[in-house]
Amino acid sequence: MESKISVDQRLAESFIELILKMPMEKITIKDITDGAGVIRPTFYNHFQDKYDLLEWIVKNELLEPLTLTLQRGHLEDGLVLIFTNVLKRKEFCIRAARMEGQNSFESIVRNCIWETLYTYISARCEGRSFIHAWMTPEIIAEYYSQSLTFVVMTWIRKDMIISPEEMATIYQYIIHRSMDEMLHEML
Repeated sequence: MESKISVDQRLAESFIELILKMPMEKITIKDITDGAGVIRPTFYNHFQDKYDLLEWIVKNELLEPLTLTLQRGHLEDGLVLIFTNVLKRKEFCIRAARMEGQNSFESIVRNCIWETLYTYISARCEGRSFIHAWMTPEIIAEYYSQSLTFVVMTWIRKDMIISPEEMATIYQYIIHRSMDEMLHEML
């Protein structure tokens, strides 16, 4: 019997190959399962639909390093790995970034980043509270997931010409300064 991971990975690879050839809207579950060499019911044993599969790809192939490096206290390393993983899947990400609407690639990326950050922030804040009651782990995770998603999606849409290391540095620069500080530092 095959492990769940290998079937998930085969379905993901099939889906990625298909997105490189056609728009996501035209991809069927049959297309995905044919490419993975499994039967249709197998897909539904692992995923609800192709958007659930896309979320798995985002979590496991693009964002997983952020979870691991946050736990170790190394945000910048996690950022470099995210940008590196996105760059490795450049054509897939560029094509997926064209998806719009409720199940857009951007909304899936934002939700996955939010889950990662919320888990991290909640664990760090356990038993403590913020100075301002309005600032909850949910809101802080939302703020940073919005900003990181914006930076990642803008980088993808601008054809990823800046290196992953420089993008991580840029994001770190932005999140560690106020708007006033950045305006004063302009040349």
